[in-house]
Amino acid sequence: MKELSDCTVLVVDDTEANVDILVDALGELYDVSVAMDGREAVETVAEEPPDLILLDIMMPEMDGYEVCQTLKADERYAKIPIVFLTALTEIENKTKGFQMGAVDYITKPFEITEVQARVKTHLSLVLASRELEMQNEILEIKVAERTRELAVTQEITIHGLASLAETRDNETGGHILRTQRYVQVLAQKLADHPKHGEFLDKKTVDLLYKSAPLHDIGKVGVPDAVLHKPGKLTDEEFATMKSHCELGYQALVKAEELFDSDVRPSFLTHAKDIARTHQEKWDGSGYPQGLKGDAIPLCGRIMAVADVYDALICKRVYKPPFTHEKAVAIISEGSGSHFDPDVVAAFLEIEEEIKKVAAELADH
Repeated sequence: MKELSDCTVLVVDDTEANVDILVDALGELYDVSVAMDGREAVETVAEEPPDLILLDIMMPEMDGYEVCQTLKADERYAKIPIVFLTALTEIENKTKGFQMGAVDYITKPFEITEVQARVKTHLSLVLASRELEMQNEILEIKVAERTRELAVTQEITIHGLASLAETRDNETGGHILRTQRYVQVLAQKLADHPKHGEFLDKKTVDLLYKSAPLHDIGKVGVPDAVLHKPGKLTDEEFATMKSHCELGYQALVKAEELFDSDVRPSFLTHAKDIARTHQEKWDGSGYPQGLKGDAIPLCGRIMAVADVYDALICKRVYKPPFTHEKAVAIISEGSGSHFDPDVVAAFLEIEEEIKKVAAELADH
């Protein structure tokens, strides 16, 4: 940290006698430089900004007020404290100086001990302010690093849990990564929609992106005999398969309860809704709750399109992969019955982007 003795003081006064007094009073305590008029003062500050300026008001051509105004208008020098030197005692002159940004006044004729005391006080404040700024910067860096660490840990945890579900269903491949990206681009597109824009701000879109991988977490609780059955499921088996939505939801509810209400991760709210409602249908014929229309959370409606599209274009034991065009046609036909028409409209507008994501993250 800089010491007081290392500080620089610029004295600006057009009277040599005044300059001599101030240099004698401060020269052994600080690094003192001198300017004999306003323009020279501005040039000196530009060359080497001082820690404090003692500035005479009454000077020819460019007076102290103009110098102060010029320096305060430049962000590079605006924080340099200025103490006016003046023989003027009228209140209005002092008020004008303070309004321009001066921190203090020293009246002429000078009292040496007063000059030294005021200069020391303001330089001490300068050093303390800089120390505080430095500590704040260090704190901000540490907070940012910790925030990044927590974000990375959170994403690793999410993908770890999602991958656990994926290992139970070995035909899904990159399903998690693809559907996560589909949800992201769909949500970004829907953010432009007047009905959904207020909800889908940047933070919420990011939370949906983080939450999407957990949509099938409940499959961990589905028996292998059902999950891996190559043929058509019986009614009883299908009921078991459908339970993955509620199983996933309940698992996330229990995870959320581990946190105090004021520190619960915000992505869990969306993750719960996605896990529970991504198999609901717009017309109310879906499961597990048979929700209809806007009663289905928007995140669930977005996930439904992303999930079905990816299932269509991927190979399954019970079907070959469909082409992108065939999958798009099926999604389009399901608008207003299986899917939210707004989500389908957004999907159709960005289908080339969806196709690109599918190609980039295709199973190999």
